[in-house]
Amino acid sequence: MNAPTSALVAQRPERLRLVGQRRQILAIMHQRLMFGMLVYAGVIALIVARILFLAAFGDHAGRKVGITALIPERGDIVDRDGQPLARTIDAWTIGMHPNKVIGDKLDIARALARLMPERDAATYHAMLRSGRNFFYLRRRAPPELVQAVNALGEPGLSLDREPDRLYPQTSLAAHVIGYTDVDGRGNAGIERAFDERLSDPATRSEPLTLSISSRLQQALEHELLAAMTEFSAIGAAGIVMDIHTGEVLAMTSLPQLNPNAAGQGSEEARFNRATLGIYELGSTYKPFTVAMAMDSGVIKSLGQIYHCPNQLQVAGRTINDTHPFGRSCTVAEIMKESSNIGTAQIAAQIGSSRQREFLDKMGFLSPIAIELKERGRTLNPGKNWNQIETMTVGYGHGIAVTPLHLATGYATLFNGGIYRPPTLIKVDRTHPVSAGRRVFSEDTSYKMRSLLRLVVTHGTGRKADAPGYRVGGKTGSAEKYHNRSLMVTSFAGVFPMDEPRYVIVAMLDEPKATAKTYGFRTAGWNVAPVISRTVSRIAPMLEVRPDKKREANLAEVLPFVNATER
Repeated sequence: MNAPTSALVAQRPERLRLVGQRRQILAIMHQRLMFGMLVYAGVIALIVARILFLAAFGDHAGRKVGITALIPERGDIVDRDGQPLARTIDAWTIGMHPNKVIGDKLDIARALARLMPERDAATYHAMLRSGRNFFYLRRRAPPELVQAVNALGEPGLSLDREPDRLYPQTSLAAHVIGYTDVDGRGNAGIERAFDERLSDPATRSEPLTLSISSRLQQALEHELLAAMTEFSAIGAAGIVMDIHTGEVLAMTSLPQLNPNAAGQGSEEARFNRATLGIYELGSTYKPFTVAMAMDSGVIKSLGQIYHCPNQLQVAGRTINDTHPFGRSCTVAEIMKESSNIGTAQIAAQIGSSRQREFLDKMGFLSPIAIELKERGRTLNPGKNWNQIETMTVGYGHGIAVTPLHLATGYATLFNGGIYRPPTLIKVDRTHPVSAGRRVFSEDTSYKMRSLLRLVVTHGTGRKADAPGYRVGGKTGSAEKYHNRSLMVTSFAGVFPMDEPRYVIVAMLDEPKATAKTYGFRTAGWNVAPVISRTVSRIAPMLEVRPDKKREANLAEVLPFVNATER
């Protein structure tokens, strides 16, 4: 066998050396590529960090808003018919960068004072000389103002676009809808209660549909504002509610508030009297006492007799009536004439324990169960719930709740006796009707219809009647805790009373007497007419037809009313 030649032996090490060099070159190229990618990623990270830093702490550091450009959009809020109540728009913002101004500062200050007179030239001049990075001059600026500022040609004045919350119905249902702060977060009302839902990208694409009807809301607000003005009241509240679903169809608090400029509104205007304000119910509470007595077996007939003297002395206190009987009277007469003396005796028979139990079932001892955060804490006798407290609570004194509590109580009383928490969200397949809990029997709920219709046809609530719509309800007038010379007047009603569907509550805070009311300032004179006018306007919208041939069964109560009083 021949030995291999020297040339053949030398080839193998040469190939190995070339392969090793190629691998080394590839390794170096890979290292350089990785280094280049790391450098590139580092540069990108620095750019992103710089952008975020400038947004938060750079030229905009003087703003109240922080990272304005990163304010998220919010979902729309619409009424039950799809009418927009709140939406996000792209708005113009005018700002000032004092350190970038190159023109004559005094001339610029004078020009700004002419275009935006909310500040004078001296103030603008001081801002220009302050050395600060940034000032807001106008948010949600109109196009003509933006054009005029742009025409000044000053680079130190900025014109930016940013998302802004718009309430196209202005003050309509403002306390229900609420408003947002400068950072775009919900600050009151539905905006606050559903802040996460409205700002979450996963849910904000679908509008939040409220139970409120803009048409009903407008009618209620118009009539309440007219009454508030006529009687020089400091405030008012009103509610329209579906008694079977718990949907709040309209709810207002006055004075009015424009959520587009909520920061300019007074503290009084921002206060929600319907859910946050608590007031003594006055005589609007008396139907609850009678219903409690019926369910407890205390009252067995609306003709049941009570002794009703001109005054009733109890535990060193005197209970009086506006229209004293000075004789025996029936349950029907007690309700018709709104007798404190008669109702106090009925409450005493019920007893404090059963009274508290009913109140608790109705939600009167707790803040109202509604989606809003603005909910007032109720007041009641607490540990001092003795006989005299039971009697005064029986006719609506010594207990303070919100107007929405009152509306919910009447819904419970006339829907068959089932308590359902009120809701501001439209009831549909995604938000079904609450099962609720039983408070009163169906029989008691039915018998109360004729009793409260009697109050409107023959009693203190005559001015609340709306021809053809069979309104039933109760007036209430109560003195204020802090000043007994001031009053809160209210009316709680239901229509149509022969087949109850809707509750309506109206309240005036500190109404004054007028010549038209002959010097009286009680509910029958100032709030009851609001109910009549409002029901006449909204009943057709709710497809309740006027029918003078239909009526609640007054034959159940009229036999128990003195013939001279019919």
